[in-house]
Amino acid sequence: MKAVVFDKDNQLKLVTDYEKPIPKKGEALVRVTLAGICNTDYEITKGYMGYVGILGHEAVGVVEDVNVDPSPKSEISTLPQGAGKGHPLIGKRVVPEISYGCKKPDCPWCAEKLYRHCPERHTLGILAKDGVFAQYFTMPLETLFEVPENVPDTQAIFVEPLAAALEITEQHHIKPFEKVIVLGDGKLGLITALALNAQNLDVTLVGKHQNKLDIAKAQGVKTSLLQDFPIEKKYDVVVEATGSVSGFETSLALTKPRGTLVLKSTVATGKELNLAPIVIDEITVLGSRCGQFPPALRLLASGKVDFSPLISATYNIDDAIEGFEKNKEKETLKVLLKF
Repeated sequence: MKAVVFDKDNQLKLVTDYEKPIPKKGEALVRVTLAGICNTDYEITKGYMGYVGILGHEAVGVVEDVNVDPSPKSEISTLPQGAGKGHPLIGKRVVPEISYGCKKPDCPWCAEKLYRHCPERHTLGILAKDGVFAQYFTMPLETLFEVPENVPDTQAIFVEPLAAALEITEQHHIKPFEKVIVLGDGKLGLITALALNAQNLDVTLVGKHQNKLDIAKAQGVKTSLLQDFPIEKKYDVVVEATGSVSGFETSLALTKPRGTLVLKSTVATGKELNLAPIVIDEITVLGSRCGQFPPALRLLASGKVDFSPLISATYNIDDAIEGFEKNKEKETLKVLLKF
């Protein structure tokens, strides 16, 4: 099969004869129809996580086979392809959660289905598991979720970052009267602002690019250019989505005493940071990463959010390397790969 591979020589390339995966017991074989390039994929090509293999963790696909072999003799099924015919997921459009855990009886994270924190987890295209930038991938059945009929692939492809945005309100109850700031108008900031706004929260998106802010403004989100926004400590919840040191410092300067600062992006720096305001103002700092897919799919099905304006370009899998170059451009939001 065709696959976009980051190899041991730190080369990103399209491989046309990559071995097609075989689903293990309890797994499904999914044929990819659409995949999305994430900034994490780009970071991996710069050495993040030390990962080698097929990239990609955002995908929509169709289940072609399910391994339901009950035999304990082997992890790999000896059943012929199509043996899972009759399973309710066969032929269904699905999206995959990006991680699955060890499933050991004594693992507290797997017991609560918090696979993303399992010490022995596998993460699509990031850690110990080939990703979705290929014609096929496999994942455990419990990590696959059917896409509602009224949700097109071009919307479903955003379910992973949307779920991450909705994770904020799963972790922290935002009261209806509280004021929320999302700082950063990249993909992460836009999706987060649209998600929180769809929950009828008082949210303002602050960023540096008017054209990007206009995407959120068109869907009812209050917006402001950073240069025009007064930096005052008066906001109940501030979501940092810039991924920069200056963004972190500005977010801290916007959070009122006893407010909550939500970190949605990872800020890696050797610069000395003044964290005294966290103590002085008794600010709660909340790290927030991945989220659950069912609520994200329900929100997509409701039609309350539209991510079409975020799609900057779509490339055929044969032109995937060109798509990666497009993703590096400053004005690019989302690049999709079509299979």
